[in-house]
Order: sequence, then structure tokens, then C-alpha cells
Amino acid sequence: MPSPLARPLIPTFLLALLAACAPQEPAAEAPADANQEKTVRDVHSFARPDEVAVRHLTLDLTVDFEAKQLVGRASLDLDRRSDAQALYLDTRELDIRAVTLDDGVETTFTLGEDQGLLGRELKIDLGADTQTVHVDYASSPSAAAVQWLEPTQTAGGEHPFLFTQSQAILARTWVPCQDTPGVRMTYDATVKVPSELLAVMSAENPTERSADGVYSFRMPQAIPSYLLALAVGDLEFRAMEGVTGVYAEPSVVEAAAYEFAETHQMMGAVEELYGPYRWGRYDILVLPPSFPFGGMENPRLTFATPTILAGDRSLVALIAHELAHSWSGNLVTNATWDDFWLNEGFTVYLERRIMEAVYDPAYVDMLSQLGLQDLRSTLGEVSPRDSHLHLDLTGRDPDDGMTDVAYEKGHFFLLTLEKAVGRERFDAFLTSWFEAKAFQSQTTADFMAYLEANLIQGDAALAEKVNVDAWVFGSGLPETLPPVRSARFEAVNAQLKGWAAGEILTADLATDAWTTHEWLHFLRGLPKGTEDARLAELDERFKLSATGNSEVLHAWLHHVIESRYEDGYPALRDFLTRQGRRKFLKPLYERMASHADLKPMAVDIYTGARPGYHSVSSNTIDAILDYTP
Repeated sequence: MPSPLARPLIPTFLLALLAACAPQEPAAEAPADANQEKTVRDVHSFARPDEVAVRHLTLDLTVDFEAKQLVGRASLDLDRRSDAQALYLDTRELDIRAVTLDDGVETTFTLGEDQGLLGRELKIDLGADTQTVHVDYASSPSAAAVQWLEPTQTAGGEHPFLFTQSQAILARTWVPCQDTPGVRMTYDATVKVPSELLAVMSAENPTERSADGVYSFRMPQAIPSYLLALAVGDLEFRAMEGVTGVYAEPSVVEAAAYEFAETHQMMGAVEELYGPYRWGRYDILVLPPSFPFGGMENPRLTFATPTILAGDRSLVALIAHELAHSWSGNLVTNATWDDFWLNEGFTVYLERRIMEAVYDPAYVDMLSQLGLQDLRSTLGEVSPRDSHLHLDLTGRDPDDGMTDVAYEKGHFFLLTLEKAVGRERFDAFLTSWFEAKAFQSQTTADFMAYLEANLIQGDAALAEKVNVDAWVFGSGLPETLPPVRSARFEAVNAQLKGWAAGEILTADLATDAWTTHEWLHFLRGLPKGTEDARLAELDERFKLSATGNSEVLHAWLHHVIESRYEDGYPALRDFLTRQGRRKFLKPLYERMASHADLKPMAVDIYTGARPGYHSVSSNTIDAILDYTP
């Protein structure tokens, strides 16, 4: 690939976008129609927002736990951008019962052929003056976004639980919508649930149960469909400092409030760096263990896995990450899933700046070193084309792009920019990006144009120093990656080297001051195939198979598998059964499946555990194990 010195950093056709990218003062609450000026056709959506776009959604839903269905009406207010006489929506396994226009008259509609993960196109015929469309529908009991939990699958064991996971393109399985990150809309909702349960959404939320089980919600800021979220269960709320709080089941809520008590300080740190929090409140919902992700940045209400409740606040970088999405992702959003790094790379960068402000640089050095280890591992597994920041996911599941490339390579690209221009100048640039593009969806081309106009500014030496094209469109890691080191990990390396050589006894390992991150580095550095006796020594001394720290346990279980450490098998089975976080499940099942002698055990564990997993996780593990339900 030519050096930036050999040709312009930004292709000529992109320079025409610069005028549209000039910074402008954002509104505190941006109405949806103000953010629909530019749209991009999305290969993962049937929507045609350049013709007719949804600007506001009103939901009226009843949650039927017995039938495992969401039943009701979606009313969509439209932005008519052309003389097109049809609205195109995304649906998947929805039972469309009737469609009426704003005058109450039923209209004709057609459902296209089923296209697998994309679902079916819903084409609705519009009148010349139609401004609102009403769709009466019901979701399927097997809706991929929705997990219905039996009481036994919850912490309390008495009441059922429901939660949704709309990212990347699963909103269409519970709401007929333009299911693309390139379309933003405001929404309000009325949700009816059993009176003993509490409902919450990615919106303004209640803090107490309603006597009649009817809840009203409002989201006045424009969001993309993947940030639509609903949860219903036996929940309690605990206020924390400032505008932060936590929802969780009664037996979990106090531990969660303790674990996340520093959220307010995190918010203060990022506000000081990149401007005010624009979403009102920031609350956290701790979900049952089957939640497939560490966290989901649903605005106003982060959905979080209970696997981060370590009891010592050692895993709260995840909360910093989800909070950071309030700027990078929720406020300024990737326009398509090919641009996913604009969400996650920026968010990892912000997360580490938050952790540095709340803790110290040495803490962040460890996070970055672990992140680089993860990235190098991922680069060894993915194809060269999938190691680019800007992806081509045409014909594929957008989840294929949710790898450490988007997260960590994106972060290291921004870190490279920071090191090249200095932190003060780079912070000013990022702040201007968030302000200029607030409540908008952006492509990689948009960012590159903004970068050239507002940071590179024709500086050929700076362009060569960074080599933007190599980061965005190139495979692997560019040579411009700045050095990544951790003094605390170097001390761990000395302990590890001495232990591996037999010069330091297990009993003499100096681990008393180690954090989770030092333990992870130690366990990742253990020689592959370490003999059983030595693993048993570590297990006996440090109780690794019994640790309540999910990250440390996950790293330990890799050695249990590789070394056939049978005393650790019960912990492996228990871990894979009691939580459904895909980050942990996928590599452990992959390792077992790669060994002929362990694959039967993997299938046996999975057969029992699968009913408790969300579809996001089970679809992944089905493929790994060639499993047919």
C-alpha cells in the first residue's frame, strides 16, 4: 500500500464531505428528524431511509410470559424524504397482524421471502400524506433478541425474567423497525407486565413497582434500533452517587451497588475530558447469568453481566467501557456494521482514559498490555480482510466483525494518533468530534475526512508518522504502533520465569499485592501443557478452581483443558453451566472441541447448559460443536 506521502491521505471524493463535517453546536436533546439529513443504505437492512425514514417510535406492548410473546402495536412517525409511496421495515419471525395509517384505515402490506438472519422485508403502502404507520404484531417465542427465563434461572428463584439483546440486528425480532445503526429515532413506550414485576427500558425508568403492572417510558434523544432494550423481572433499585444507580434482583442489588460505587467518579472523569453527559441518568441493570455479553451500552441503562461482581471492584473497567459508550457509540454511532470500530475502538480508548483518571497510569498499562495480547491472538485467528478496521461484512452476520480488531486495534490506532500529536491536542480533537457529530451516525469515510480536516491538516510528516491507511485498510498491526509495556507485568514475568524454571517454589510466589490483571498475565504466561502436579500446587495454594473472579477462572480453565487437569473438570463444567457470557464460552468450547478426547465432554456439558444460554451465545457454540438442537 502506498505511503501517505505518495498520495493524498483521503481520496479526493471524500474531501467534498468536509464542509458537511464542520463542527457545529449540538442541541442538548436532538430530535430524530434533525439527525436524518444523511443516510447510508445498509447491506444488513431492508430499510430505504433515503426515501422514507422513521423518526419516532411509539410502542404499546403486553409481556406474555406464558406464551413467551410480546404483543401489541408499534406506531412509527415518518420523515418523507422523497415521493416514494412505500415504507420498508425489517422484521424477523414477527406475526404481522394488521397495518393501519394515521387516518385509521388499513393499508396493504407485503412480507418478502425469509432471508435467514436478515429476516423478511415488510413493505407498507403509504398514502400521499401519511405521517404515521401503526403495525399490530406479536413476536415469536423463539425471537432471537428475547430471552425468557424460568424462575429457576434467576437469582431469586421465584419469578420469571425477560431481557432483550438487540445488537447487532436483532431488534427486528421484537420490533418492526428500520434495523440499521444509520437510522436514529426517539421513542416512547407503554409496557404491561405482571404486577409483581418491574419493567425497565433504555429510556427514562421507574424506580418502584407499579400497582397495576403498567409502565410508561420516554427516550427523548434519537438512538439507533440496536439500542432498543427491555427487561422485566423481580428487580429493585438502589441509588448511588449523583445521577447513577443500579437495578438488580433483591439478593444481588446490595453487592452490585457496592461494586459499582465508583461510577460517579468515572462519569466525572470522562465529562472533564470530553464534555457533558447528554443522557440524563446513568443506571446499571445486573442481569441473570445467561446474559451473553459483559455489558450492553443501552442508553441510560447499561445491561451488565453478574460475572463482573467480583466483590473487590477489580472488574469495573467494564463499567467504564459501557459508560464511555455514552460518548462513543450512543452519541456518535457507526453508520453501518462495517464501521463498528468507530464505536468500540473509541470506547476502549475512552475506557482506559477513565481508568487512568480514577486509578493510575500503571493500571492502564496493564489493561493495554492485556488488550495487545488479546489482539495478537485474534490476529492469528482471523483472515487478513477481517484484520482491517474498516470491514466488508456483506453477506455475513455483523457479529463476525465483533472481534478484538474493532476494540483493540481501534484503540491502538487512536493511541497512535495521541502519541503523534500530544494528548492535549488529541483530546481537543476528540471533544470536537463528539460535539460536531452528536446524535449522528457516521461512516469510516466520514471520520477520515474529519481527521484530515481537523487533525492531520495536510501535515505530510504527521501523516507518514501515523500512516492512517495502514491502520484502517491494512492487515495486522502497522509498524507505527507505539511501544506497550507494563512495569508491574515485568515484575510478574520475573516471578513466572523463576517458577517455571523451578527456582521459585509455588509457596514462595509473591502474589499478595497482585490485582486481577497481574493474575491474568501470570496465567496467560504459564507454559502450555504445564504438568498436572504443578497445576495442582497452584490450585491448592491459590484456590484457582474455586475463585469467584470470573476473569481469573476463565484464564485458569484454559490450562485445565490443555493439561487435562482432571481435578479442575468440575470447575470447568460448573463455569460453563452457570453463566452464558459468550466471551468466556466461545474459547473454552473451542479448546475442548479441538481435542478429540475432550469434545464428547464439551457436547455433554453443552447439552445440559444450552437451554440457559441466550441465542447470541448458543448460535456461536452450535457452530463450534456442530450441534443440532
